[in-house]
Amino acid sequence: MLTDKVRRGYWCECWTRRLDDEQPPTLVGSYDAYTEVEANSWISTILRTISPALDTDTSQEAWGWLHDHRVNTRRALIRRVPWAVSVTHARTLITWTVSPVTYLPLAHRSGVELPSCTTDFKPRDSSPPAPTV
Repeated sequence: MLTDKVRRGYWCECWTRRLDDEQPPTLVGSYDAYTEVEANSWISTILRTISPALDTDTSQEAWGWLHDHRVNTRRALIRRVPWAVSVTHARTLITWTVSPVTYLPLAHRSGVELPSCTTDFKPRDSSPPAPTV
């Protein structure tokens, strides 16, 4: 979608980290949401989907968030406060993060050669923020 206006939204990520080694967290997936409802639903859907595969305590923790903390999450997102939730399963920490962002319009690149500096960009390695459950 091409537009000439900025748009507020949320950048959602899912990170995993093995607790028994020194490896940095791994980004598993990301999602661009345009409303707090959409961001909250993304995490809720994933938790509902994976909860049967989690151990009993972790599954109960996930369902606790789904029932007790979703309202607080939505309130934080409405205030545009970054937010995260984590569960630990089998020595793996799984963290979902939601950050308020402003999506900038993209230039139409059809038939246009990009400047040489575009190949110089190297994304920086970043870790997820600490959970705020």
